[in-house]
Amino acid sequence: MSLIGKEISDFTVKAFVDGDFKDISKEDLLGKWSVFIFYPADFTFVCPTELEDVADLYEEFKKIDAEVYSVSTDTHWVHKAWHDTSDTIKKIKFPMLADPTGKLCRDFGVYLEDEGVALRGSFVVNPAGKIVAYEVNENSIGRDASELLRKVQAAQFVAKHGDQVCPARWKPGDETLKPGIDLVGKL
Repeated sequence: MSLIGKEISDFTVKAFVDGDFKDISKEDLLGKWSVFIFYPADFTFVCPTELEDVADLYEEFKKIDAEVYSVSTDTHWVHKAWHDTSDTIKKIKFPMLADPTGKLCRDFGVYLEDEGVALRGSFVVNPAGKIVAYEVNENSIGRDASELLRKVQAAQFVAKHGDQVCPARWKPGDETLKPGIDLVGKL
């Protein structure tokens, strides 16, 4: 069953951000674009490479008014310990959400019940709190932050220009398509 159009459930979780602990809730997301990056666990192997990739593009996400939230089933205490001991994780400026009960992971459909961890899921959530794009990978397959950024940009463009669609590999400034009878069979 597709999660496209699903409104995320109410939640409040602890987060490690800006060297401190903070509560993050659904209310914090409403009115702006959000990106959720679920990953299995702190102190692992593929996870830091992905989070560093996103950290390297974080300013680009901020420029398009999108907040990034990384999420694992680790506690906020573990997020802080990982941040304090890893030069890679020290680069992270976005909130690291703690989901030790798996509630948030379950809501997004990425919780592995038998393992107590999340799959690698990336979700774009619009300002109304609804999922507009997502990708879920098996845990040994890392993701590309530049493609995630492109998806957010495309989702924002389509939200603003509802009569146009973004073709494959579309980037801001590229041509879009206007669906209509004149395009049928021409592409």
